[in-house]
Amino acid sequence: MLSEQQMRAEKLDSADELAGARSRFVLDDVVYLDGNSLGALPANVPGRVEDVVRRQWGELRIRSWEESGWWSAPERIGDRIAELVGAAAGQIVVGDSTSVNVFKALVAAVRMAGAGRDEIVVDATTFPTDGYIAQSAARLTGCTLRPVAPADVPGVLGSRTAAVLLNHVDYRTGRLHDLPVLTAAVHAAGALAVWDLCHSAGALPVGLDEHGVDLAVGCTYKYLNGGPGSPAYLYVRRELQDVFDSPLPGWNSHVEPFGMRPSYEPAAGALRGRVGTPDILSMLALEAALEVWDGVSIDAVRAKSLALTDFFLECVAAYVPEGRVECLTPVAHEERGSQVALRCDGAGDVMKRLIERGVVGDFRAPDVLRFGFTPLYVGFAEVERAARVLGETVGGAG
Repeated sequence: MLSEQQMRAEKLDSADELAGARSRFVLDDVVYLDGNSLGALPANVPGRVEDVVRRQWGELRIRSWEESGWWSAPERIGDRIAELVGAAAGQIVVGDSTSVNVFKALVAAVRMAGAGRDEIVVDATTFPTDGYIAQSAARLTGCTLRPVAPADVPGVLGSRTAAVLLNHVDYRTGRLHDLPVLTAAVHAAGALAVWDLCHSAGALPVGLDEHGVDLAVGCTYKYLNGGPGSPAYLYVRRELQDVFDSPLPGWNSHVEPFGMRPSYEPAAGALRGRVGTPDILSMLALEAALEVWDGVSIDAVRAKSLALTDFFLECVAAYVPEGRVECLTPVAHEERGSQVALRCDGAGDVMKRLIERGVVGDFRAPDVLRFGFTPLYVGFAEVERAARVLGETVGGAG
């Protein structure tokens, strides 16, 4: 006999307007709730990569820089990502890693902030690499680094603040920070706002242009499903592009890249964010992966994300013995990204047992289970199954 949660899952799946998107991915019987770390494989990517390797590289060879559009790929793919993060075309360039782009954005922000501003504020709860980069950027620019919890940022801003580096969604807990309010506070202090979108792009509306974000970075292998190590991206607000001063000027961002001049003159627009030769194989795999978004509304994705995480929490409450897990993710929709983090004794071993039973999430030391919900391919029946297996596992029945 079906449980109340199983019957509800069937009803929710039957009404899911994004259910058709599932066919665009290569999936199996595993409940995959780790898309917040590495997205699933879009079904059209293998064939596209084969064409890039066999025909574009194997036959056309160097002609593909022009004939296959390799040279313009960083801006072309950037414009596709722009649609998903609320930005107009011409403001995003794809390339390098998130870490490299954080460095470019943060140092450029300090340079643009001007004289007398010698303090960088950084999210104290940030992903470690962002913190490492911020420390290095502070040393290189002669700034003081001030780590602060995002909620406390408005209270520490002042005339010395040059730039503020924040995460849109906390990678540990899934907490969604208030991008519009915090950006406005940074601007009121005369500083520049730099946002890391790794855990929000492709999962919820961002509104970069609407909220006046100055600079933003993000990876593409999580909710954008670009594949392991797929290139990251850099957003530079149009009004700042003429003064964006990258600390990594390269021949690809030169106004005349094939002129081979000894002196550097930056290109106009978002191209200033380019550095070296684009990583074409992974970049074109990403371009193919982004086709799964054709006809998909980010608002619909957000609505399903909230429904999935609500239902998961409901099922956890029903299946998991009381006191065995603690939810670290905010219940309020306006404070929640697209993952649920649960504190659990022996979390590392628990996750191993979940994976053995076909429920894939991940573990973060010392005691956190993370479950990421990618609305394009995760269904409500899978959510119910994951919570049921979790309950059996921590309750000793699995």
